[in-house]
Amino acid sequence: MTPRPRYRDIAADPILALMLALGFSSGLPFLLILGTQAARLAEAKVPIEAIGLVSWVGLCYSLKFLWAPVIDEVDVPYLAKRLGRRRAWLFAAQIGVACGLVALGFADPARSLAGLIVRAAFTAFFAATQDVVIDGWRIDSAPTERQGIMAATYNFGYRLGLLAAGAGALYLADFYGWRTAYLGMAALMIVGIGAGLLSPRLPERGRGTDASFAEKFVEPLTDLWRRFGPLLAAILALVALYRLPDFLSGVMANPLYIDLGFSKSQIATMSKVYGVWIGIAGAFAGGFAIARIGLMPALLIGGIAAATSHLCLALLAATGKSLPLLALSVSAENFAGNFAGAALIAYMSSLTSPAYAASQYALLSSLFALLGKFLGGLSGFAVKEIGFAGFFACTSTIALPVAALCLFLWAQQSGVARKAEPGIVE
Repeated sequence: MTPRPRYRDIAADPILALMLALGFSSGLPFLLILGTQAARLAEAKVPIEAIGLVSWVGLCYSLKFLWAPVIDEVDVPYLAKRLGRRRAWLFAAQIGVACGLVALGFADPARSLAGLIVRAAFTAFFAATQDVVIDGWRIDSAPTERQGIMAATYNFGYRLGLLAAGAGALYLADFYGWRTAYLGMAALMIVGIGAGLLSPRLPERGRGTDASFAEKFVEPLTDLWRRFGPLLAAILALVALYRLPDFLSGVMANPLYIDLGFSKSQIATMSKVYGVWIGIAGAFAGGFAIARIGLMPALLIGGIAAATSHLCLALLAATGKSLPLLALSVSAENFAGNFAGAALIAYMSSLTSPAYAASQYALLSSLFALLGKFLGGLSGFAVKEIGFAGFFACTSTIALPVAALCLFLWAQQSGVARKAEPGIVE
């Protein structure tokens, strides 16, 4: 079980303190180019189908594996000699994020949506690059036995960043306007910039000139096929569909709340403050379930719960503005979504082999986000045609193929385990 970070541990260990700050820096821009920005666009009366399409800027997070090898091989001019390759890339990425957030603060979606999209894509690219560098720093800065506490501390910092970008930005926007909100968030990037500059200069990795393209990109996929064969198609389908409901609600939930007449402060309090803690409870519940009942049962429960939680959003949309129903929707979606997230992370980790763990996990995690973000971009067209209530009722049916795939793979896994038992012969 991943250890839970304690405040005294973080305070006593400079590396953990830096990890907390870098986690915060990593989480900060995510909602500012996706969920929080969707609320901003809805308030500006941007057509709902356009709001969905804008979310495609988040595809940068899914495609970051394409340029990740460059970060390990290429030096940033001028900065690399003074900071080291990794810290130079981190500084450049964080400055890019800060500049992008400032540019978004001065955007006017009502007058120039195209200008906002360009600025959001710029910010997303540097935010995804920052994530690549921070992941590498986390792995290189601590031994294997410390990676659990490093990951937990990173996750805690990431959630604090989400809290600032969600609740904090919405509160600022409600009282002072969107420009102040985005400029304030850009100023908070100083937390990550400071942590990056204070982090120790780690030994540089070799440039890997002996590694071929196949070894870096193709061999991890070949290894998956060797181990799973035709069953890999069902595995990849499950990974791609499993968190699809979460990505769709991430794009359309805030526009629904704005459309129903909830204030930005109400959305911030319920969805971004209360919802974050409910989500943390869901993640811990998912980890507990995996330990007590096993991975595949927990995966099945999480997949069904995450999709069917959208029925609460459909009920809210059909009923109209209601704080109790808003609380129910936020509770169900956040708890179930984070329960499912913990199960999926454990499942994807179980699929990797030690020789290609990092590459295979990066590929699987990119796959599960890619379909969700692509369809999330088209979700506005569906809402335009059938309304919010019909849309969320439809997305709840994703539980059916997810449950079928979970049961199929569970049965296949059980069959393999039985054949491996002594005395069992085909």
